[in-house]
Amino acid sequence: MTQREGEGAPVPGPTGVAVLGSTGSVGRQTLQVIEHHPDRFRVVALAAGANASLLREQVRRHRPDLVALGAPDPDWPAELGPIEVGTEALIAAATHPSAEIVVVASSGHAAILPTHRAIAAGKTIALANKETIVCAGELIVPFAAERGVSIRPVDSEHSAIWQSLGSTPLREVSRLILTASGGPFRSTPAAEMAAVTARDALAHPTWSMGGKITIDSALLMNKGLEVIEARWLFGVPDARIDVLIHPESIVHSLVEFVDGSQIAQLGLPDMRLPIQYALTFPERVAGPHEPLSLASIGALHFEVPDEARFPSLALARRAGNAGATYPTVLSAADEVAVDAFLAGRLRFVEIPEVVSRTLDAHRPEGPLDFDAIMAADVWARSEAAAAVATLNRGAV
Repeated sequence: MTQREGEGAPVPGPTGVAVLGSTGSVGRQTLQVIEHHPDRFRVVALAAGANASLLREQVRRHRPDLVALGAPDPDWPAELGPIEVGTEALIAAATHPSAEIVVVASSGHAAILPTHRAIAAGKTIALANKETIVCAGELIVPFAAERGVSIRPVDSEHSAIWQSLGSTPLREVSRLILTASGGPFRSTPAAEMAAVTARDALAHPTWSMGGKITIDSALLMNKGLEVIEARWLFGVPDARIDVLIHPESIVHSLVEFVDGSQIAQLGLPDMRLPIQYALTFPERVAGPHEPLSLASIGALHFEVPDEARFPSLALARRAGNAGATYPTVLSAADEVAVDAFLAGRLRFVEIPEVVSRTLDAHRPEGPLDFDAIMAADVWARSEAAAAVATLNRGAV
């Protein structure tokens, strides 16, 4: 349902959707879901970071009202209409008058302010961006509740918890259990981890994702970030959020209730399923993804993560428990360290070391607000870059 200007009641028509990060992995799959349901959804705004060539193709296909790009594109075809550039353009996409649902699929800290503005404008948020809740969950989640705005999780793990919880009151919830594939190095001997290459780390066994999140998965950093997210999204303290390695990636997460029973959401590792549910909630409709056959899978396996081999998980819990701007520092330092690893300037096993050194050096200042988050982000990137340089000198 949509609402036309000047009219007080909704009228039948496709729901307007704005997609932030349309050229990334989740953004592309979001558009696939929308294409599968042309009678239900219409793309009203597309925003991308730097992939102008793919954005052009998306604009030709979906004809949105507004197009935003992170930087000017001198080759932008005039027949595609005007293009808006920069942070204000991202905010304009997130607050477009015809957008009823904003899919926040962009990566990084740049999505935090547009998400907040979208909530202020009363938009339903389909959230795939980790940093928004990791860094600003303490601000974003209460603000959304105050505005009566729904935040629908798109990450498969948080979508699974959302679906498994249903309308159950939190007093009946014992714990949340986030599952993790374990990445490509789940069974790699510790002695061999120092020789891991970027190519090795990017070869995820079950999911097809962007480079940053794939490396985070290999480190289990992504699961640590998801623990912080789950705390704010579902109001469950860190001590009642566990992580379980599940290499098949079929059980996407579980909720354990006070009577000892557990409810899980299962499905093939296909992001289009949680994306579609976030768009169609509370309805369930047929989609472009394949159904799950447990008989074909045959067996499901689970194990406790080895936090000694994967220290990023403990680092994330440390930052989440410390609160304030520590989660922002964790996220920013990790991004710098991952970039350095992919560029060949840091070893895989040194990524957690950079993050740890940056957290050790951090001293929060003043109350938590968006300015503090932005300042902590800038500081952490500089401090992490210095840590990378120090480790490089030590290796020479």
